Amino acid sequence: MPERDSAVRVVVVHPDLLGTYGDGGNGLILARRLQWRGLAVELIEAMSGTPVPASGDIYCLGGGEDAAQHRAAAELAEGNPLGQAVDNGAAVLAVCAGFQVLGRRYPSADGQVRDGLGLIDIDTRKGGGRRPVGELVVTPSPALGLPQLTGYENHGGLTTLGPDAQPLGRVDAGVGNGGGDGSEGAVVGRIFGTYMHGPVLARNPALADLILTSVVGELEALDDSEAELLRRERLEKVGTSRVTDRSRWTARLTSRRVSG
Repeated sequence: MPERDSAVRVVVVHPDLLGTYGDGGNGLILARRLQWRGLAVELIEAMSGTPVPASGDIYCLGGGEDAAQHRAAAELAEGNPLGQAVDNGAAVLAVCAGFQVLGRRYPSADGQVRDGLGLIDIDTRKGGGRRPVGELVVTPSPALGLPQLTGYENHGGLTTLGPDAQPLGRVDAGVGNGGGDGSEGAVVGRIFGTYMHGPVLARNPALADLILTSVVGELEALDDSEAELLRRERLEKVGTSRVTDRSRWTARLTSRRVSG
């Protein structure tokens, strides 16, 4: 178990703007998984119109409608608190609209292309076809050591990864990034972006622990049997379940750390 002289600070960014799909629950999942291991944690909700602290350890951004997304992006550009935090070693989980905002460019409701925060090498454009809505199943990139992931997507943007970004995984069911290469999400250092709602960390506790270990180091495994039942139920519902030996990723959890 890692030793820290201060509480782990989990910051949920603008839940009043980027909380349309309950993604604020991701911050709660991270906090609980630390508490269950006996680690001190401070869960902070940074509402819009107030400064986002740059001293956090983990930041969570969720989905939101176009106007809310643009407002969040404009506020986060002032002072660049997320950029400062990432430079200081913080981890970030960004979902849907939050994912797009972290990139170089994203589309707005009026058809304009807006500048993002430039923290990850992605570009998002407005999709011209049917809106991707429904269950999303992903086989993670092998280097992450994760089992198959499950979530729910609902987005109008299509995202293309640049050379400095790696996909979170490959789409087994659903659309994901929709850029034509079958990828879903992006990983750059300790930044994790995805289109999976759910909240994604409630459905995929292994991903939650990967984010946590990137910040606090090795962690003891937890009994996630109930969460595993939910994950498998969703995978079987979609019909793409590839049963992954849980012991494979729990063993990796206690022996590896993600570096930025």
